[in-house]
Amino acid sequence: MRPGTPDEAWREDCAPRRVLELFATKWTSMVLHTLHARHGGSARTGVLLRSLPGISKKMLTQTLREMEESGLVTRHVQGTIPPAVEYRLTDLGLRFVEPVELLYDWGRANADALDLLRARRSSRKR
Repeated sequence: MRPGTPDEAWREDCAPRRVLELFATKWTSMVLHTLHARHGGSARTGVLLRSLPGISKKMLTQTLREMEESGLVTRHVQGTIPPAVEYRLTDLGLRFVEPVELLYDWGRANADALDLLRARRSSRKR
């Protein structure tokens, strides 16, 4: 939003804030990116867990549930024994992958600048 925009453009439910809410958890963009870039838009839970170093099974499950509630992924239970659960990007998830990939590309292109940033207290990397 540009300086001088009307106050209603800065509301709590404005589009930019709603987009940033999707990034509120650190794993949402990573799961989207991984589903898209490594698994063609769909993957089983165990495959995602192995593809995302550092995420716990509990955090992956919580993130996938939130993403399902947001409409970014759908959950498909396969009728096998034991049941296999697969997550697939929805049309909305595929549309959201575009800006995520732009950010990831920017991060790769600017890794040197990111290395100069001070680690946040909440960051594992110090």
